[in-house]
Amino acid sequence: MKVLLAGHKGQLGRTLLPLLAAQHEVRGIDLPEYDIADRAALTRLIHDFTPNLIVNAAAMTDVDGCARDPAAAYRANGLGPQNIALAAAECGAEVLHISTNEVFDGVATHPYHEWQSRNPINAYGRSKLAGEWYTERLLTRFYIVRTAWLYAAGGRNFPHRMIQLADARGSLRVVTDEIGNPTYVVDLVTALRQLIETHAYGIYHLVNDGATSRYEFAQAIMTLSGRGHVPLAPITSAEFQRASTPPLYAPLANHAAAALGIRLRPWQEALADFLAQTGY
Repeated sequence: MKVLLAGHKGQLGRTLLPLLAAQHEVRGIDLPEYDIADRAALTRLIHDFTPNLIVNAAAMTDVDGCARDPAAAYRANGLGPQNIALAAAECGAEVLHISTNEVFDGVATHPYHEWQSRNPINAYGRSKLAGEWYTERLLTRFYIVRTAWLYAAGGRNFPHRMIQLADARGSLRVVTDEIGNPTYVVDLVTALRQLIETHAYGIYHLVNDGATSRYEFAQAIMTLSGRGHVPLAPITSAEFQRASTPPLYAPLANHAAAALGIRLRPWQEALADFLAQTGY
């Protein structure tokens, strides 16, 4: 199978590329050489390569940056997926589109199901909803995979930032009222590979099992990395000023993939493995 991987330089793409390349012919594209928001160039590339599957892991993921520049967010996260969907429809390719828990508003009292109504409350979530909208309306053979709180070796992510700040400052202030699913990229890419082998198109939630707060996540990072002595002060999201407003309660429930036998391990096990592998 021929696979076009958009966003191969990101923390998800870097891990996914070699996994797919072990079984398929894979071509990676990313900025600055390729911009999925450039319809003409992307269409030419897709028609020349003629992939069987297009994986869209390309996105503007700087949530606060999206709040400061919603037009840029929409260009990357909305128009880019539209261009991929249009070109995929022309050449008959399947599309695997990576989305986010931030398409939900965070006011639920239980983890969000795959089929629940979306109602994003920030620019990042709205731009990612646009990407989902184009994918599901322009294609019939697609997977939309929502995930959350991704981290991987070498990436700019929450565990890396917490350890960096703990070492620099000697203490941390972390919000207690933002709840989600920490997800290890290594586990996610394994699940993605399993999913594309099923050809069971639809919407999926792929996250490590279990939900937690940012504060509890930081506690686990400190403990497992040998920094349990670092003081952690609990604060509310209202006390942490930032450009974007995240959904406060937005854990995802894995029903659809679990029905296919695809499950990710508990987030605590994944985090321990990540920290051991990275030497933190």
